Amino acid sequence: MSDLEIVTGAGPVGATVALQLAEQGTAVRLLTRSGSGPQHPLVERLHVDVSDPAALRAASEGATAVYHCIHAAYNAAAWERELPAAERVVLDVAADLGAVVVFPESLYAYNSETTMTENDPRTASGGKRGIRAALLRARAASNTPTVSVVASDFFGPRVISAHAGARMVPKVMAGKKIRVVGSADTPHSFTYVPDLARAMVTAAHHRRLWNTVLHAPTGPALTQRRIAEAFAHAGGARTARVGVLPAWILDALGTVDSDTRELAEMSYQFTKPFVMDSGASEIALGLEPTPLDQAAAETVAWWRAEQARTDAA
Repeated sequence: MSDLEIVTGAGPVGATVALQLAEQGTAVRLLTRSGSGPQHPLVERLHVDVSDPAALRAASEGATAVYHCIHAAYNAAAWERELPAAERVVLDVAADLGAVVVFPESLYAYNSETTMTENDPRTASGGKRGIRAALLRARAASNTPTVSVVASDFFGPRVISAHAGARMVPKVMAGKKIRVVGSADTPHSFTYVPDLARAMVTAAHHRRLWNTVLHAPTGPALTQRRIAEAFAHAGGARTARVGVLPAWILDALGTVDSDTRELAEMSYQFTKPFVMDSGASEIALGLEPTPLDQAAAETVAWWRAEQARTDAA
């Protein structure tokens, strides 16, 4: 592989991928519209709109892997308007470079009545779920080599806008009561973002894994109460106090508020078991999920550092 790899987007996934690559000695160009991202001597942060083919091609010259981690506003209209077009540009540019494109992916496209495995069909339709399924089909039809690495709900350093992000971790650390969507005690898979990033980097560097859909190494299904308790324990706080925001309330509010409607569309993930299995992918990748206690401790440490930085500003 080349000594240069491209990461698009500096959210929790893009930033973590960039840092993992840099820590391995790989030069990284991190492309965002704002020029943001983590600081590291081997991470070059550039202002680039990756939907612009000429700009992306110029910034990617010489690279052999592209980790496409951009996202759009959390609504189906924005996804439909922005994501397919951006992916087509990335795939076309990568084809010219002879590069593989690695995507983080969600479980939205799965029919989730049973434990979801790598061999399950990804044929959901309508709304955000249908858009994710269409993106997967377009990648499979492309002549550019791709890998899609599927994860469940994120947690970990840099994860803010997530069920196990800002609405949970700092509140639990402070001993405050939290409210979770749907059910506090229904099994639900959570993926630690550094494990997702490691899987993406590993897949990019092994041709035998190209043109596949893999599952990020993900530990046994938890519950929202259990993961909150792990954060409380890691933070030395009292036992997490967990209340529930019933899904029907989201449905009712969604009739008058578009943002709540977008959240309510996915509430099925928290009202019945939502479980993924990553066993086959762990064998293929040679990776295992980070133990929950370690992952929770690293997450709490990141939040403490962020709070200290904010207090000092």
